[in-house]
Amino acid sequence: MQLLHLDSSILGAASVSRQLSSEIVARQQALHPDIHITYRDLAADPALHLSGTHLAAFQGVASDDAYISADLVKGGAYLDELFAADILVIGVPMYNLSVPTPLKAWIDRISVAGKTFHYTATGPEGLLKNKKVFIASARGGVYSAGSPAAALEHQESYLTGLLAFLGIADATVVRAEGVAFGPGAKEAAVAQALEQIASITA
Repeated sequence: MQLLHLDSSILGAASVSRQLSSEIVARQQALHPDIHITYRDLAADPALHLSGTHLAAFQGVASDDAYISADLVKGGAYLDELFAADILVIGVPMYNLSVPTPLKAWIDRISVAGKTFHYTATGPEGLLKNKKVFIASARGGVYSAGSPAAALEHQESYLTGLLAFLGIADATVVRAEGVAFGPGAKEAAVAQALEQIASITA
């Protein structure tokens, strides 16, 4: 069994999403002792954002820019790691109501027509079957369903929607929100998320 672990927070050891994603991975290791883990710190080693040069290269136009060439290799590795994975664990904080830009750069590299999805006569179809994802979500405010700010939530909904579009509909969200509301609120939110992780059975 293969697990792909992604982190995207810029906060390093102070990151709640990193803490939660690490705990989810540890739980999966306990449940599946033979699991093989591939780790990517997208914040520490981000891909470039898409450019016209990238799109030309995708169409077969050779690039003499070593920086772009190396980045294209990284994007290819992203796809290989995703295809190989049975389980994804993604640490994703909310930044400005959405996902961090390094995670968006990863998404732009793995969302490829003809590889991870295709269009049919009845609409798009995701090609990433038989995978599941655990999303370690952290938010300074409260944006869950029923909250006054729920309409501003474009983090979890975007990521789960995008992955479902690609065929990964088996998604579990582990959330700690309101972590900017003071030490007590943060501690309570993290404790609740850790309880949820401890209850994961598969």
